[in-house]
Amino acid sequence: MKKSLRNVMALVGASALFAVAGCAAEAEDTTSDAPDMSAEEMASGLAQYDLSGIDIAVGSKDFDEQLILGKMMVAAFEEAGATVDDKVDLGGTNIARAALESGDIDIYMEYNGTGWTVHLGQEDPSFDSDELTTGVREMDLEENGIVWVGRSPFNNTYGFASSPAVTEANGGAFSLQTMMEYVRDNPEATVCMESEFPSRPDGLILTETATGITLPVDQQLILDTGIIYTETASDNCDFGEVFTTDGRIPALNLTLVNDPGVNILYNVSGTIREEKYNEAPDAFDGIINDVLAPLDEVRMAGLNALVSAEGQDPADVARAFLVEEGLISG
Repeated sequence: MKKSLRNVMALVGASALFAVAGCAAEAEDTTSDAPDMSAEEMASGLAQYDLSGIDIAVGSKDFDEQLILGKMMVAAFEEAGATVDDKVDLGGTNIARAALESGDIDIYMEYNGTGWTVHLGQEDPSFDSDELTTGVREMDLEENGIVWVGRSPFNNTYGFASSPAVTEANGGAFSLQTMMEYVRDNPEATVCMESEFPSRPDGLILTETATGITLPVDQQLILDTGIIYTETASDNCDFGEVFTTDGRIPALNLTLVNDPGVNILYNVSGTIREEKYNEAPDAFDGIINDVLAPLDEVRMAGLNALVSAEGQDPADVARAFLVEEGLISG
């Protein structure tokens, strides 16, 4: 009886082996007969997304980081087959946003903190990047028909940098509190800022409120963005308002003022008019997310430095980044 059972098991095992072998052969034959993948299916990088037949006007604000990001979008959308109207370098925040709302442009890169406080007029922004971006995305879509796509890892918030001489005299970096105390105790000290910073709800008022010290108007020197860095480096400004991912900070031997969390978050997203977004939502989502994904603070500051410190063309820097990441062809 036992011998008979062993024989049966052997036969079952043999049958199973033949069956497996047959399935494997069948699978192999099926694979060999499978059609070749199409060129579209094999496309890599941003060429996998289809924007053919779509016209899109790309804008940006007027400082180096925005120029680089804008040129990235121009090259990225072209790679996907769109016809792109390059309107990068429009001007300040209000100009870029007005162009978007009027339909003069279809997209530009905007910061979640700016969206919450300036464009939507809200207060008490979240200090959680995801939460802040989600709040802006939902409200701006509902109220203005603007879609926020993606979110950068980097947070390019406002900050201050101290000049080499003032930093040395202080024995190292200032905090926001000690910076404002220094300015209060030294009436000749100057803080250089962009024209919109003293009046922005996410600008100087946050530092004044946090430190309990008001910066007198006669100690405020209003300069163009780029000049602030060079004048602070030359000790003509004791402190300068800066963007914390700007490559000129290390290049010019400036020292960031330590911020305990006073200045709000500024992660970037693509802001695009809803009607344009709806022409190819999956493609726009994929392209913008793929471009933003590698951009942490270190990477963005490095790209910014190539323009602001080394004088390279923003379009060249943008294209080299996309090629290096395998997103567009060389």
